[in-house]
Amino acid sequence: MTAQRDYEIFEAGDVTLQSGAIFPSMKLAYKTYGALSPAKDNVILYPTSFSAQHYDTEWLIGPGGVLDPERYFVIIPNLFGSGLSSSPSNTAGPFPELTYHDAIAVQHRLLTGRFGISKLALVYGWSMGSMQAYHWAASHPEMVERAAVVCGSARCAPYNYVFLEGVKAALTGDPAFRDGRFVEKPTVGYRAMGRVYAGWAMSHGFYRDELWREAGFSSLEDYLVRGWDATFARRDANDLLAQIGIWQRGDISRCAAFGGDLDRALAAIKAHMLLMPGATDRYFDVRDNEDELGRLANAKSAVLHPIPSLHGHRAGNPVNNPPDQAFLKAEIADLLSK
Repeated sequence: MTAQRDYEIFEAGDVTLQSGAIFPSMKLAYKTYGALSPAKDNVILYPTSFSAQHYDTEWLIGPGGVLDPERYFVIIPNLFGSGLSSSPSNTAGPFPELTYHDAIAVQHRLLTGRFGISKLALVYGWSMGSMQAYHWAASHPEMVERAAVVCGSARCAPYNYVFLEGVKAALTGDPAFRDGRFVEKPTVGYRAMGRVYAGWAMSHGFYRDELWREAGFSSLEDYLVRGWDATFARRDANDLLAQIGIWQRGDISRCAAFGGDLDRALAAIKAHMLLMPGATDRYFDVRDNEDELGRLANAKSAVLHPIPSLHGHRAGNPVNNPPDQAFLKAEIADLLSK
């Protein structure tokens, strides 16, 4: 018996990508939570992060939670390359290079065409989701009232890019990678990728203070084996490469509207902006957000509130981390009160 699908598919049709290529029959998988108000003014858009599907991120949604479906209509669009929306694993033929701008264009089509939504109370995102939130705020300034950029930035910094090059090298070093794509599951590559991620995702202090013990791991090796070795094996390897490409090409100014001018792109933003990096995040450095803050000249408000945590990048996705979760909840409640 086939399991019943718990999400919807938006058939976007043939989509002209930022590159000029045509993506035929593009599909966007999404799930909604709560009810859309008659005025359609209670919408929170919550894009997914790297390798994530909506199942992985919906822990944040719940009565009295960070995102409350009793008050808001929450929409999670699954990013392309997630395995649910159009991805190499479910698309025939070569998969084109996509950008966040392509993703936002299709998400915009979903919101306006299917739901008739013209205002977003909040765009909330973590990691790759936060980069989408930034793109939304710059591309549709009249539509976005608030944006929460959690452990993210307006563009992929060179340091971040190099980190991802290491991830790609670990994954594609597997013999299953041939002629530019994976022809079978890269068992060795998945493990190598997990070990690379383990070093970057968490902070020096996390390992120094053995904070992995709080999650029930008995030793450092136990944490690496059970916490990281199989983390990415649940996803198609070609899908992972597609999303890494989107991440590396991320830049809110890299489009016709802004011509690569980051100052111009940031100045276009009118929303209430909350920049919430992890204080010890090594992917998205606090200094990038510090630099962006001064350029958000036309935002209704713009604040930088780093998450005071030793959990590195994962501070922004604190599934089993009550202190960081409480910090997020308080910050988002304050943002939504503006």
